[in-house]
Amino acid sequence: MKPILVAGELNIDYVLSGVDELPVHGGEILASGFLQTPGSSSMICAMGLAQLGNPVRFAGRTGRDERGDACVMALAEAGIDTHGIVRDGALATGATVVLSGLRDRALVTFPGAIAALKAEDIDDAVLAGAGHLHVSSYFLQAGMQPGLAALFERARRAGLTTSLDPGFDPAQAWMGDWPVLLSHVDVFLPNEIEACAIAGHDDAVEALLALSSYRARVVIKRGAVGCITLDEGAVVRVPAFVSTVIDTTGAGDSFDAGFLHAWLRGMDLIQALRWASACGSLSTRGVGGTTAQATAGEVRVLLADAP
Repeated sequence: MKPILVAGELNIDYVLSGVDELPVHGGEILASGFLQTPGSSSMICAMGLAQLGNPVRFAGRTGRDERGDACVMALAEAGIDTHGIVRDGALATGATVVLSGLRDRALVTFPGAIAALKAEDIDDAVLAGAGHLHVSSYFLQAGMQPGLAALFERARRAGLTTSLDPGFDPAQAWMGDWPVLLSHVDVFLPNEIEACAIAGHDDAVEALLALSSYRARVVIKRGAVGCITLDEGAVVRVPAFVSTVIDTTGAGDSFDAGFLHAWLRGMDLIQALRWASACGSLSTRGVGGTTAQATAGEVRVLLADAP
C-alpha cells in the first residue's frame, strides 16, 4: 500500500480530565487528572492511521522548541515518516488545553506555527509516491486555505485520492469556497456541528443532502449517535459502538483514520463506516487523543462481536 500523506498542524495537548463544568473568569475549578500528549487533528489522525498498520508520512511546520521536539518524536516513534516536517526557529509550536468531561470537551488553543504551513509547501516531491492526501483543521490552517483546492487538484493529477476534515471554526464564520473545495476532494469528514454550520442548515440530514450535491463523499460524524452518509440518494446511518467513555478528545480524528483505512482498502461503504465508528469509539477508552487508539486487531474483534 502506498503511504498516506497527512499535511497539517502539529501541537501538544494538555488534557485536564474530570472537568464537567467550565470555569468562569474570576473563579476556579478542579480537574481530577492531567496528561501531556500529542495533539492536533492532523497528528491524531496520522497516529491513528499508523496504529492501524498504514504507512504514513507527515508534512507540517513546527518551532525549534520542546513542544516541536515532542511532536516529531511522537510521530517518529509511531513509525511515521517525518522528513516532510520543517523546523523553523522563528516559530513557536502550538499548544491546546483540553477541558475534558464525560459528555464532551472544550478546547483553548495557542495556534503558534499552525498557520505557517502553505499549500505550496506540499510540492510534487512531497506528493511523489503517496497514495492518498489527508488535510485536517481547515479553519486553523490559514496558510493552507488560499491554495488548498489547487493542492487537491495537483494531488489528483498525481494519482492520489484526497480527504478533508474541516474542524471547528474558532471565529464561527465558517467561510470557505466550499463548492470548489468539495468538487476537488474525494471524502469530506465534518462533524454534525461543522456540517450544519458550513451548509447553513440546522438539521444534519439536510446538511448532508446539501453538501453531497458536489463531488465529495460526505460522512457526517454525530458522536454517540453514530454517523451518516448518502448512498445512491438514500441516507445511510451507522450507530456508534457502546463503550465506557473516559475522554472524547480526538475521537473524530480516530474516526477519520478508521474510515480512510477501510475505504483505501476497497471495503464497501457500510464496512468503512463501521471501521470508522469502531475506531472513534475505542479511542475514548483513555485520556488524550492517541493513548487508546485502536489496532486493526482490536477493531476486528469489536466488529465480530457487534450485531
